[in-house]
Amino acid sequence: MLTRSLIAVVLVILVGYGALEAAPLLAGPDLVLTTPLEGSTARDGMVEVTGVATRVNSLSLNGAPLLIDEAGNFSRLIVLPRGSAILTLTASDRFGRSITKETSVYVP
Repeated sequence: MLTRSLIAVVLVILVGYGALEAAPLLAGPDLVLTTPLEGSTARDGMVEVTGVATRVNSLSLNGAPLLIDEAGNFSRLIVLPRGSAILTLTASDRFGRSITKETSVYVP
């Protein structure tokens, strides 16, 4: 009886540990855009796009690749023409899952 209980406890621990380790793989990519904020105005036409991308294999801004550091941080300074612009960030993981974030910026 004690042996069966011990085996059951060990199995529960192993399954729980496996679930914790597999959770990030099952969650897919995550993308947080820090700047620019939605609807913000760039007076001089220069916008710094920053944020954090986790569990990603590739990241792009309007189709152009962005570099990510080991912590998942990214930053790029871009120049926009006058008028409204929509910035599209797309992050993909190694399993082909992707997430897209869009924000609009106005340059007077």
